[in-house]
Amino acid sequence: MDGAAFPLSSQRPAETSRGLLRFLTCGSVDDGKSTLIGRLLFETGQVRDDHLTTLERESARFGTTGEAPDYALLLDGLEAEREQGITIDVAYRYFSSAARSFIVADTPGHAQYTRNMATGASTSDLAVILVDATRGITDQTERHSRIVSLFGIRQVVLAVNKMDRVEGSQARFEAIETAYRAFAEDLGFQSLTVIPLSARHGDNLTILSPLTPWYTGPTLLEALDQARTDVDLAVERPFRFPVQYVNRPDASFRGYAGTVASGRVRTGDRIVVGPSGQSATVARIVTWDGDQPSARAGDAVTLVLAEAVDVSRGDVLSHPRDRPASVERFVGRLLWMDETPLDPARSYLLRLGTRTVPARVTVLDSASDAPAPPDAEPLVMNTIARCALTLASPVAFDAFVDDPLTGGFILIDRESHATVAAGTALHALDQAANIHVAAGGVDRRQRERLNGHGGAAVWFTGLSGSGKSTIAAEVERRLHARGVRTVLLDGDNLRHGLNRDLGFSDADRDENVRRAGEVARLFVDAGVVALCAFISPRQAQRDAVRARFDERPFMEVFVDAPVALCRARDPKGLYAKAGEGAITDLTGVGAPYEAPASPDITLSTGTDTVEHSAAQVIARLEAAGVI
Repeated sequence: MDGAAFPLSSQRPAETSRGLLRFLTCGSVDDGKSTLIGRLLFETGQVRDDHLTTLERESARFGTTGEAPDYALLLDGLEAEREQGITIDVAYRYFSSAARSFIVADTPGHAQYTRNMATGASTSDLAVILVDATRGITDQTERHSRIVSLFGIRQVVLAVNKMDRVEGSQARFEAIETAYRAFAEDLGFQSLTVIPLSARHGDNLTILSPLTPWYTGPTLLEALDQARTDVDLAVERPFRFPVQYVNRPDASFRGYAGTVASGRVRTGDRIVVGPSGQSATVARIVTWDGDQPSARAGDAVTLVLAEAVDVSRGDVLSHPRDRPASVERFVGRLLWMDETPLDPARSYLLRLGTRTVPARVTVLDSASDAPAPPDAEPLVMNTIARCALTLASPVAFDAFVDDPLTGGFILIDRESHATVAAGTALHALDQAANIHVAAGGVDRRQRERLNGHGGAAVWFTGLSGSGKSTIAAEVERRLHARGVRTVLLDGDNLRHGLNRDLGFSDADRDENVRRAGEVARLFVDAGVVALCAFISPRQAQRDAVRARFDERPFMEVFVDAPVALCRARDPKGLYAKAGEGAITDLTGVGAPYEAPASPDITLSTGTDTVEHSAAQVIARLEAAGVI
């Protein structure tokens, strides 16, 4: 047997932990989350005698309950938390009932620690959202509920805590329940159980309390015992297997290791590789305990295919009749978690399942797929927004509502490698989202090898008369002399053909730039250096073009020349016509020009020669490894 090819374990979580349930507690500050968990640990016999002795000592020093034990201190491990009486970090605790085992995350209540709360939500099957009966639903309660929904938690317990402070009032409890159910109606919760309790005194935690004789529903522990785990739900979904590792210990064995995210697979099943669309048959399902006839959600296995197909880390295996789409653009909902706001001009790394690809993010209007207006509020830490994500290469795509395990993603800063956002996929933006990439063909790298150099887009932007086309032509002559395949695109050659149907309205000008960018992208994919000379006066235009290139080499060159110099040159007589009133919207005269905020190169054509400017562009192409 091929021992080196086996994953570490094939045991299902449900088998090893008696139906393990992961849940979190969240809510506003002082709603009693830590006290609730601490008391639950005590009531289920999880606190040893030496811990109880320590608890009594710590309660006298830090506690807020007088001489009584402060059960919150069983969880608040950081000194800063104990001194302030709040939870800052996410504290994980393990306990069990007669029915199952639990991992519980106690998450922070302060607004500035919302991202910590999101960390706990990302791995939970159920959320216990606490509400202080004396205060009712707060903004933080609503914020946490939205994050719980964002991370795909569909089982919620609303714990109306501190019922002892309202003397067990049924009217107060029912008012909070009614208000919360109305708020949560659109959050997609599949089950919502509302329980009155007092965490400090243990009311309705493990047994029904005389404090609320009118309540006949489950205790908190009963609600937790009855909840379904994510593995239970995942087995019912279509088969998805994100490839984590290509296992090739020797020439005789090739397998694809990973964990079955959802569904089931059996030997003999026909599968499809996403996003390439290649198909194959499952020949073996290899585990640490030997070959198995089948695997299900939660199983860590190595799949061996009968046919030799191209499979890499990040690909997703599925059944042919229920396969994910292949997309390069989709709409998602983001929780921004970094102190630095989202920069739409930057490229981030998107990690979806086991695949990591460069991505650009555009904040959208909350009610549509249209980009948010330029003056919209930036996406800052702890805020949620609807965004469009443009990827460098296709990915296998499932909407989060269809499969939370393959529809959730994170964004990573490419410089610091910090996780800056977490999100859920809503729907594809590609018009042909279900058209899968054909197997075979010739890709950009192969064309570049044939050419003997790389492909790249050099985008010259500046006023009319600044020297864009002149410098681009000089760059092209020098590259051609070196045997580099090039193409020169400018307003003249495109408007006489491809863009002849476009006028000079704002919408037509945007479309002119968009089409030029798409043509340049095709040339770059052919391994050609595309030299593009367009005024492209708006930053948003240029950013949209750059976003379409993703990991492909793209260089923005600002050809900087003052309007007076451009007017003196006036190679096309446009400034003269503007002066006569024949042209009313000439860029730089009657229409604004937005200079690039951070171009890759700035060429000052008022002082530099054409030859020197061209040399700078070629030097940058050399430095980038294109030529």
